[in-house]
Amino acid sequence: MQLARLGEMRPSRLSFVPQLLRRLSLSGRALERRVFTCDAAGHGRAVYGIGIGGRSYALVAVSGGDGIGVALHDGVPDSLALARLFDELGGDGPFRASERELCVARLQRDEGSWTRVVAALSQGAQPAPIPEGGALVWTGAVLASGKAGTTDRDLIEDRPELHAPYQAELLMLWLARILARDLCEAMARDRGGAGAVALEEAGARALGVGLWAGLGMAAFAVNHPCLFNTWMMAREEALGRVRALETAGEAEWRQVAARIAAPDFEGRAALIGRMAAGPAARAPWADLARWADGALPIAAQEVLASAMLEPHGVLVDGLGHCMSDRLDRDYRIDGAMAVGRVRGLIAGVHGWALERDWSQVSMTALAWSMTGEEQDPRLGARDGGPGAPFELPLAVVHDAVRAWRDLGLYPDETPVAQVLLDHPDHRAAIRRAQIAAFAPYAEIRENLIDADMRPALLIRAMLAFLGAEVRQGHEADRVAARVFGGAPCPVARLAAP
Repeated sequence: MQLARLGEMRPSRLSFVPQLLRRLSLSGRALERRVFTCDAAGHGRAVYGIGIGGRSYALVAVSGGDGIGVALHDGVPDSLALARLFDELGGDGPFRASERELCVARLQRDEGSWTRVVAALSQGAQPAPIPEGGALVWTGAVLASGKAGTTDRDLIEDRPELHAPYQAELLMLWLARILARDLCEAMARDRGGAGAVALEEAGARALGVGLWAGLGMAAFAVNHPCLFNTWMMAREEALGRVRALETAGEAEWRQVAARIAAPDFEGRAALIGRMAAGPAARAPWADLARWADGALPIAAQEVLASAMLEPHGVLVDGLGHCMSDRLDRDYRIDGAMAVGRVRGLIAGVHGWALERDWSQVSMTALAWSMTGEEQDPRLGARDGGPGAPFELPLAVVHDAVRAWRDLGLYPDETPVAQVLLDHPDHRAAIRRAQIAAFAPYAEIRENLIDADMRPALLIRAMLAFLGAEVRQGHEADRVAARVFGGAPCPVARLAAP
């Protein structure tokens, strides 16, 4: 896997947002608004409940200033839980969750979009179309999986509705999007009285939730090689199933052509022209993919790969159940494996790096680091950085090369456990090499501490799997995106007193 291709990946129907939306559609979305208070400034409290997968979940929120604290609670919170959550979410200090909170976040209003929507609705009009990528609220880090005291992933991952990655976090953001719409409408009613109107469905659908995705998302992909491999394997299996089809229906071909025509990307005109010629008589999807691989740039190939899955839900949607994996936690090093075998595995994955001159400063110019109080890692110059105590083990290729060289000092038949007694610092590299033996997409075939490393490409790949639309332009170490643009934004029914 190369960063140049990973950075061009696009969301598909296997992404985690579409998986959640399909599940919500099948569940009937039993959505209730149980608590809702809002003053003229948009400050207040809210509780939204939803039933999904035979269980109940609740969004608990406190809006104050320009921020909204939100938490997804497992079950129906009682009065004591609500008092605690309202106090925590409305405070200025670090949030501390209980084992009943699945995830928490702090959202910020998009003041431009928020102000325009409230102003228009208060005057009895629908707001002008929000610019592409519009959102009422933005979020950075979402804390889950044990962070800030939230529930461990291990305790909930066997629930069908939460089995796929990020389902709890996305459910919270989907509910928060509904809350943001309701807060805008409440502010409009306070300002405009009887003349105020509600946001029409088309306008509500157009609004998403903005995301600032940082280096933590890039580090996640590297730190979870088995999980990332599972995602890639599911995607490749889905594409293989589509390419194996002997025919393509006219409606399916048109649907793919329509998805390709929407975005702007390098090679767009050539791809549209090729599809206008119609499907080949035999194995049309395989024929189209082979042509794209030879004639189009990577961006166009990836747009096509995503679009080809769209009309084939019956064929590929079941693969969504295969996109969770525990081996990153559970895999144990095979100490009996021979040194020669381990060296061969490292050479098979990182052979391109074994002959590089690692004494060049540029090869190890960067360091990934993180101090205890930070939520996201940093990527900066090794010289002048926070120092070795805070460096993260993300120099995967460099560590593999070091291990390969030290393993060469032992006879090939030596059990690798013997080497680890002498060189315990090679545990991570040897473990990753053994994982790569059964996980072909576990490793990114690039030096992640090279001076020219572009972390935004890896962040974009993670966002594609998430199902987020990436906005044009981004910073070196974080990417702006949004989720749920165009998705349903239902009106919650009032809970019975």
